[in-house]
Amino acid sequence: MAEAYLGIDFGTSGARACVIDGRREPLAEAHIGFTLEARPQAPTHWRECLLDLIARLPARLRARLRAVALDGTSSTCLLLDRNARPLDVPLLYHDMRATREAAELAQLAPPDAAVHSASSSLAKLLWYARNAEFSRAGFFAHQADWLALQLHGQPGLSDYHNGLKLGVDVEALRYPDWLLSLPVARVLPQILSPGKAIGPIMHKTAQALGLPHECIVRSGTTDSIAAFLATGARQAGHALTSLGSTLVIKSLSHTRVDAPAFGLYSHRLGPLWLVGGASNTGGAVLRRFFDDGALEALSAQIQTSTASPLDYYPLLAPGERFPINDPAYPPRLSPRPADDRAFLHGLLEGIARIEGRGYELLMALGATPVQRILTAGGGAGNAPWARIRARVTGLPVEAAARTEAAYGAALLAACGEKLLCFG
Repeated sequence: MAEAYLGIDFGTSGARACVIDGRREPLAEAHIGFTLEARPQAPTHWRECLLDLIARLPARLRARLRAVALDGTSSTCLLLDRNARPLDVPLLYHDMRATREAAELAQLAPPDAAVHSASSSLAKLLWYARNAEFSRAGFFAHQADWLALQLHGQPGLSDYHNGLKLGVDVEALRYPDWLLSLPVARVLPQILSPGKAIGPIMHKTAQALGLPHECIVRSGTTDSIAAFLATGARQAGHALTSLGSTLVIKSLSHTRVDAPAFGLYSHRLGPLWLVGGASNTGGAVLRRFFDDGALEALSAQIQTSTASPLDYYPLLAPGERFPINDPAYPPRLSPRPADDRAFLHGLLEGIARIEGRGYELLMALGATPVQRILTAGGGAGNAPWARIRARVTGLPVEAAARTEAAYGAALLAACGEKLLCFG
């Protein structure tokens, strides 16, 4: 019987499952959407979604599964008691209540640590320690950790991708001394490499879901890293631009780059580093002025080989974080020509210049020179925009064949730690 591997992605709008075979070809997918009103806020809901998602897969494929890996949203976390039961509600990735704790970390943590935001895992853990029943706490877990726990049953384990914003020194693969000296150190999870085999699925769970008892659960990753793994980018100098509501760039580099002032930090990917930053520009600006039909029709009419004379910096509101760090940075969206085609040309070119400037900043800070740009997100399929971006950046630009985080998690399940043996 041919082997199959399962990847599960818990994102911001839903959960997805992807099963692949040994040749990395997809065999089946399943999806559960989260509405704004019913978005899971409690671990019991997460668990229900997880088990439901697996149960939706064809029984014949479930019986062939050899390994599973999961990803979750970065810095979504929760506190558990000594029996690994949740003590409080999860704090979601965008929760900013830990402002007091972030101010404390400004005095405790090195300036280049990825823990200084109030939304970081460590700031949230400090908030839990002050506001929850911390004396009863036994474990701290990220979303991906807790979901995997429902399958393998071994609490207190995490991975170094989720651990970055918990303060893990991802170069030395250990917690730094300043963190180990804090009272919260006793609940910190053991840090594993993403894709490391943890153990088989618990017997009762495997039996209930029709899974082989020898199916292995592997340590996971974050949703954004899983999506990057799905693209197949393998070499230093390979980059990914995500053209969604905002513009996010990531580039594989031999050199680690951390610049907190720009929201820049590096995830470890085996021997390489994934350096990333996010701008406030992106598709949300385009959608303020044009619907999908107009974007497609007008883009096709643009002379992409000719630069637009309009000097736009497309933002919805004042404030930029990367490649310019200025909370009051003003949008530039005027003058607006009467010709909508010319206006769209200026917007697309303005976003392309910001993208190019972002990659220039990465390289100026020491990242490996970018040689190739893959594209994901809603704007990835816009061919005229890709030609504009290639002209502006001077780099080859192409749409990534795959960008689904669940597929990236499935690759992690199939390949384990070897998936991170980048060239």
